[in-house]
Amino acid sequence: MITEKERQFIVYWEQERQRQGTTLAKILNGLPMAIMFSLPVLLLIIAVRLFLPDWYSKISDVSNGSIVAAVVALFICVLFFSYFRMHYKWEMNEQLYRELKARTDRSETT
Repeated sequence: MITEKERQFIVYWEQERQRQGTTLAKILNGLPMAIMFSLPVLLLIIAVRLFLPDWYSKISDVSNGSIVAAVVALFICVLFFSYFRMHYKWEMNEQLYRELKARTDRSETT
């Protein structure tokens, strides 16, 4: 026997599973959380570069192009985080959907 909330989830997931299953949808849906995850790192890079340029050049022997490389690496991390976070969420919803469907099918046959 399943509850009304579980029945509503089954209906919702049958409608949304194909749309949310695409790679682009996973990236776009996970982007806000990924940006919030990476924003402090980006702000730290900008703050060090703008407010402490002498300290940055003394402490490290890297070229000015390394800032661009760090920003590109951060962008790649944002894409990675957004995709895999939403993929994990999609898998959890899919697993719950299959369990509820199996329970529904069992209860209908008996």
